[in-house]
Amino acid sequence: MTIHHARPDALDRAGGLADEGEIYKFRALRPEFLNGAEDCRAAVLTPQNDLGLSPALRAAIARRVALTADDERLLAEYPVPEDEALATLSRGEMPEDDRLAAIAAHADMIAANPGASTRESLDALLEAGLSVSQVIALSELLAFACFQIRVAHGLSLLEEGA
Repeated sequence: MTIHHARPDALDRAGGLADEGEIYKFRALRPEFLNGAEDCRAAVLTPQNDLGLSPALRAAIARRVALTADDERLLAEYPVPEDEALATLSRGEMPEDDRLAAIAAHADMIAANPGASTRESLDALLEAGLSVSQVIALSELLAFACFQIRVAHGLSLLEEGA
């Protein structure tokens, strides 16, 4: 059962849509997409079972990927964490912790060129101590973060032309 979310949602905010503007109203014509995108966001950032990837870590990873968009509205969705190791990760710097460094390297590669991922890329995560279920959860998170960048960018271009 889909939960109907309050508007504006994360994509509205990241796209810079004016409340009740033309593009904002057009998005409302696709409630299944609005709800699906927000449900997906919640599922990857704050799942019921975080599988050992805390919501704070997940948000730091999403922020790291969002840095590649060079978009302040998108970054505002992911504040820098208070934990210094996670803050380092979220600022695009390389963490000292081997596990976080492996996650950072993988996130950077996926954000820049997802087609460059190989079996060896995934093995590096497993060797750094992530479980198979954590690698899958990380992949889902990275996919959503990249999706959010692209949709927010498209919405912002439409908003500029509206």
